[in-house]
Amino acid sequence: MDDFDDFPMPPQLGWLDEQPLLLASASQTRMAMLMDAGLPIVVAPSDVDEAPVKADGEANGRSAADVAQELAAAKAVSVSQMHPGQITVGADQMLVLKEPSGAELWFDKPDNRGLAHKNLSILSGKSHQLVTATAVCVDGAVQWSSTRSADLTMRDLSDAYIRAYLDTLGDEVLWSVGGYQLEGLGAQLFDAVEGDFFTILGMDLTGLLAHLRERQALLA
Repeated sequence: MDDFDDFPMPPQLGWLDEQPLLLASASQTRMAMLMDAGLPIVVAPSDVDEAPVKADGEANGRSAADVAQELAAAKAVSVSQMHPGQITVGADQMLVLKEPSGAELWFDKPDNRGLAHKNLSILSGKSHQLVTATAVCVDGAVQWSSTRSADLTMRDLSDAYIRAYLDTLGDEVLWSVGGYQLEGLGAQLFDAVEGDFFTILGMDLTGLLAHLRERQALLA
Protein backbone atom coordinates (compact mmCIF):
# COMPACT_ATOMS: atom_id res chain seq x y z
CA MET A 1 0.00 0.00 0.00
CA ASP A 2 1.44 3.38 -1.06
CA ASP A 3 -1.03 5.61 0.76
CA PHE A 4 0.75 6.37 4.03
CA ASP A 5 -2.07 8.72 5.07
CA ASP A 6 -3.74 5.59 6.42
CA PHE A 7 -0.85 5.21 8.89
CA PRO A 8 -0.68 8.49 10.84
CA MET A 9 2.31 9.26 13.05
CA PRO A 10 1.74 8.78 16.79
CA PRO A 11 0.62 12.00 18.51
CA GLN A 12 3.20 14.04 20.41
CA LEU A 13 2.47 14.96 24.00
CA GLY A 14 4.03 17.39 26.43
CA TRP A 15 7.46 17.99 24.86
CA LEU A 16 8.83 21.32 26.13
CA ASP A 17 12.42 21.46 24.87
CA GLU A 18 13.25 23.66 21.90
CA GLN A 19 14.91 20.78 20.04
CA PRO A 20 13.63 17.22 19.50
CA LEU A 21 15.15 14.35 21.42
CA LEU A 22 18.21 12.90 19.68
CA LEU A 23 18.41 9.10 19.56
CA ALA A 24 21.95 7.78 19.21
CA SER A 25 20.78 4.41 17.91
CA ALA A 26 19.68 2.82 14.66
CA SER A 27 17.28 0.51 16.51
CA GLN A 28 13.81 0.69 15.00
CA THR A 29 12.40 -0.74 18.21
CA ARG A 30 13.86 2.07 20.35
CA MET A 31 12.72 4.65 17.80
CA ALA A 32 9.18 3.24 17.90
CA MET A 33 9.17 3.20 21.71
CA LEU A 34 10.01 6.90 21.91
CA MET A 35 7.61 7.91 19.16
CA ASP A 36 4.78 5.85 20.62
CA ALA A 37 5.43 7.59 23.96
CA GLY A 38 4.70 10.93 22.27
CA LEU A 39 8.24 12.28 21.95
CA PRO A 40 9.59 14.12 18.90
CA ILE A 41 12.83 12.44 17.90
CA VAL A 42 15.67 12.67 15.43
CA VAL A 43 17.74 9.54 14.80
CA ALA A 44 21.53 9.95 14.66
CA PRO A 45 23.15 6.52 15.11
CA SER A 46 26.44 6.43 16.98
CA ASP A 47 29.56 5.05 15.30
CA VAL A 48 30.99 3.64 18.56
CA ASP A 49 32.65 0.27 17.93
CA GLU A 50 31.21 -2.09 20.52
CA ALA A 51 33.54 -5.04 19.87
CA PRO A 52 36.73 -3.73 21.53
CA VAL A 53 34.80 -2.45 24.55
CA LYS A 54 33.21 -5.87 25.07
CA ALA A 55 36.50 -7.69 24.46
CA ASP A 56 38.25 -5.50 27.02
CA GLY A 57 35.42 -6.03 29.49
CA GLU A 58 35.60 -9.80 29.17
CA ALA A 59 39.39 -9.82 29.41
CA ASN A 60 39.26 -7.81 32.64
CA GLY A 61 36.40 -9.70 34.24
CA ARG A 62 33.94 -6.82 34.16
CA SER A 63 30.21 -7.46 34.45
CA ALA A 64 27.86 -7.20 31.50
CA ALA A 65 26.03 -4.41 33.35
CA ASP A 66 29.20 -2.32 33.57
CA VAL A 67 30.03 -2.82 29.91
CA ALA A 68 26.48 -2.08 28.78
CA GLN A 69 26.48 1.16 30.77
CA GLU A 70 29.84 2.19 29.32
CA LEU A 71 28.56 1.59 25.81
CA ALA A 72 25.26 3.41 26.35
CA ALA A 73 27.11 6.44 27.69
CA ALA A 74 29.74 6.34 24.94
CA LYS A 75 27.07 6.28 22.24
CA ALA A 76 25.19 9.21 23.75
CA VAL A 77 28.39 11.21 24.35
CA SER A 78 29.74 10.70 20.83
CA VAL A 79 26.52 11.94 19.21
CA SER A 80 25.71 14.76 21.65
CA GLN A 81 29.12 16.34 21.13
CA MET A 82 28.09 17.07 17.55
CA HIS A 83 24.71 18.59 18.48
CA PRO A 84 25.16 21.43 20.99
CA GLY A 85 22.45 21.78 23.59
CA GLN A 86 20.38 18.86 22.31
CA ILE A 87 19.23 16.15 24.71
CA THR A 88 20.68 12.87 23.47
CA VAL A 89 19.82 9.35 24.56
CA GLY A 90 21.97 6.28 24.04
CA ALA A 91 21.25 2.68 24.95
CA ASP A 92 22.86 -0.73 24.91
CA GLN A 93 21.61 -4.21 25.65
CA MET A 94 23.49 -7.39 26.47
CA LEU A 95 22.24 -10.95 26.79
CA VAL A 96 23.91 -12.93 29.56
CA LEU A 97 23.78 -16.63 30.29
CA LYS A 98 25.34 -17.54 33.62
CA GLU A 99 27.25 -20.80 33.49
CA PRO A 100 27.37 -23.28 36.41
CA SER A 101 30.81 -21.93 37.31
CA GLY A 102 29.30 -18.46 37.79
CA ALA A 103 31.00 -17.06 34.70
CA GLU A 104 28.98 -14.90 32.31
CA LEU A 105 28.52 -16.01 28.71
CA TRP A 106 27.71 -12.96 26.59
CA PHE A 107 25.70 -13.08 23.36
CA ASP A 108 25.73 -10.57 20.50
CA LYS A 109 23.43 -10.17 17.53
CA PRO A 110 24.02 -13.23 15.32
CA ASP A 111 25.93 -12.49 12.13
CA ASN A 112 24.23 -15.26 10.19
CA ARG A 113 21.54 -17.89 10.35
CA GLY A 114 23.96 -20.60 11.46
CA LEU A 115 25.01 -18.57 14.50
CA ALA A 116 21.39 -17.76 15.28
CA HIS A 117 20.63 -21.51 15.26
CA LYS A 118 23.60 -22.18 17.55
CA ASN A 119 22.60 -19.43 19.99
CA LEU A 120 19.00 -20.64 20.24
CA SER A 121 20.22 -24.19 20.80
CA ILE A 122 22.44 -23.01 23.66
CA LEU A 123 19.69 -20.91 25.26
CA SER A 124 17.04 -23.65 24.87
CA GLY A 125 15.73 -24.85 28.22
CA LYS A 126 17.74 -22.30 30.21
CA SER A 127 17.19 -18.96 31.95
CA HIS A 128 19.14 -15.93 30.77
CA GLN A 129 19.25 -12.24 31.56
CA LEU A 130 18.80 -9.18 29.40
CA VAL A 131 20.79 -6.22 30.73
CA THR A 132 19.68 -2.85 29.37
CA ALA A 133 21.59 0.38 29.92
CA THR A 134 20.29 3.84 29.05
CA ALA A 135 22.11 7.19 29.21
CA VAL A 136 21.22 10.82 28.56
CA CYS A 137 23.88 13.35 27.54
CA VAL A 138 23.95 17.04 26.73
CA ASP A 139 27.04 18.62 25.16
CA GLY A 140 29.00 15.42 25.73
CA ALA A 141 28.29 15.21 29.46
CA VAL A 142 26.26 12.40 31.01
CA GLN A 143 23.21 13.84 32.76
CA TRP A 144 21.43 10.60 33.74
CA SER A 145 21.96 6.86 33.39
CA SER A 146 20.17 3.65 34.26
CA THR A 147 20.91 -0.07 34.17
CA ARG A 148 18.05 -2.53 34.47
CA SER A 149 17.70 -6.25 33.84
CA ALA A 150 15.04 -8.85 33.10
CA ASP A 151 15.07 -12.63 33.45
CA LEU A 152 13.75 -14.87 30.68
CA THR A 153 13.37 -18.64 30.68
CA MET A 154 13.39 -20.27 27.28
CA ARG A 155 11.44 -23.50 26.84
CA ASP A 156 13.04 -26.64 25.46
CA LEU A 157 13.16 -26.10 21.72
CA SER A 158 13.27 -28.98 19.26
CA ASP A 159 15.67 -28.66 16.36
CA ALA A 160 12.69 -28.84 14.01
CA TYR A 161 11.09 -25.88 15.76
CA ILE A 162 14.30 -23.81 15.64
CA ARG A 163 14.59 -24.44 11.91
CA ALA A 164 10.93 -23.53 11.33
CA TYR A 165 11.37 -20.38 13.42
CA LEU A 166 14.42 -19.33 11.42
CA ASP A 167 12.69 -20.10 8.12
CA THR A 168 9.72 -17.96 9.12
CA LEU A 169 11.66 -14.93 10.36
CA GLY A 170 14.48 -14.92 7.82
CA ASP A 171 16.93 -12.04 8.31
CA GLU A 172 14.85 -10.61 11.15
CA VAL A 173 16.60 -13.04 13.52
CA LEU A 174 19.81 -11.06 12.92
CA TRP A 175 18.33 -7.84 14.31
CA SER A 176 18.49 -8.62 18.03
CA VAL A 177 20.66 -10.39 20.57
CA GLY A 178 19.58 -13.99 21.03
CA GLY A 179 17.82 -13.96 17.68
CA TYR A 180 14.40 -13.12 19.06
CA GLN A 181 11.99 -10.24 19.49
CA LEU A 182 9.65 -10.86 22.39
CA GLU A 183 6.95 -8.59 20.97
CA GLY A 184 6.65 -10.85 17.93
CA LEU A 185 7.11 -14.54 17.15
CA GLY A 186 9.84 -14.67 19.79
CA ALA A 187 7.08 -14.91 22.40
CA GLN A 188 6.70 -18.57 21.40
CA LEU A 189 10.21 -19.33 22.64
CA PHE A 190 9.56 -18.73 26.33
CA ASP A 191 8.09 -20.40 29.38
CA ALA A 192 8.53 -17.41 31.71
CA VAL A 193 9.43 -13.73 31.50
CA GLU A 194 10.19 -11.61 34.57
CA GLY A 195 10.98 -7.93 34.27
CA ASP A 196 9.98 -4.60 32.80
CA PHE A 197 8.70 -4.91 29.23
CA PHE A 198 10.51 -1.77 28.02
CA THR A 199 13.76 -3.08 29.51
CA ILE A 200 13.33 -6.23 27.45
CA LEU A 201 12.76 -4.14 24.31
CA GLY A 202 16.04 -2.31 24.90
CA MET A 203 15.51 0.90 26.86
CA ASP A 204 14.52 2.06 30.35
CA LEU A 205 11.65 4.08 28.94
CA THR A 206 9.87 4.85 32.21
CA GLY A 207 13.12 5.96 33.82
CA LEU A 208 13.96 8.12 30.82
CA LEU A 209 10.54 9.78 30.86
CA ALA A 210 10.90 10.51 34.58
CA HIS A 211 14.29 12.12 33.94
CA LEU A 212 12.88 14.26 31.13
CA ARG A 213 10.10 15.47 33.44
CA GLU A 214 12.63 16.28 36.17
CA ARG A 215 14.68 18.41 33.78
CA GLN A 216 11.45 20.07 32.57
CA ALA A 217 11.88 18.87 29.03
CA LEU A 218 8.58 17.00 29.32
CA LEU A 219 5.34 18.22 30.82
CA ALA A 220 4.81 16.79 34.32
